[in-house]
Amino acid sequence: MRDTQKEQEASMLLAEIEILMNERQNLLKTTGAAAVFIANLDCSKLPEGTYEAAEMLSNSLNALSEETLRDALEKVKAELAPGE
Repeated sequence: MRDTQKEQEASMLLAEIEILMNERQNLLKTTGAAAVFIANLDCSKLPEGTYEAAEMLSNSLNALSEETLRDALEKVKAELAPGE
């Protein structure tokens, strides 16, 4: 019985890890898209009410580790490449 319980726990952990890895990929894609958007944004053309949101997004991106941001940009680059 103990082996069956351990197998079930291991299976549940593997399923949770898979869910988390899929979520990470989605977050990297979103982060990469946000980084590309901010990099190409012309602040002089922003409506006044959006400055705070753009700054918050920019600060959030700047707070990421270089490795995470690089992974995010690579994810977006891979997504954009086939449609270029």
